[in-house]
Amino acid sequence: MSTQTQPQEQEEKHSPFYRTLRKLTLAAVGATMIAQEEVDSFLTRMAERGEIAEKDARRLMREAIERREKAERERKAQAAQAHPAVATKADVEALAARIAELSQKLEEMKKAQE
Repeated sequence: MSTQTQPQEQEEKHSPFYRTLRKLTLAAVGATMIAQEEVDSFLTRMAERGEIAEKDARRLMREAIERREKAERERKAQAAQAHPAVATKADVEALAARIAELSQKLEEMKKAQE
């Protein structure tokens, strides 16, 4: 019986590079959330002080979120183009089965022509 939890066992199956990349990604997501909260807090304080109108604060926040989302979509699109999806074992097996099926049909067609 293993004393490790299931997530720890799954983590050990991945390479050190994957684990590091995963940690960096989680850190980036956390930093983004903190930054968004800080911007929201800053705009709220400015609106409370009367330095900017509440309507303007909401508009600025919405614009910041839209810019961040647009940048994220663009980054994902570039990453998808740079690194196309990798075939899974199931994909390879399905293609192998299809090749075998087509090879058999080809052989049958050759025999029928003889």
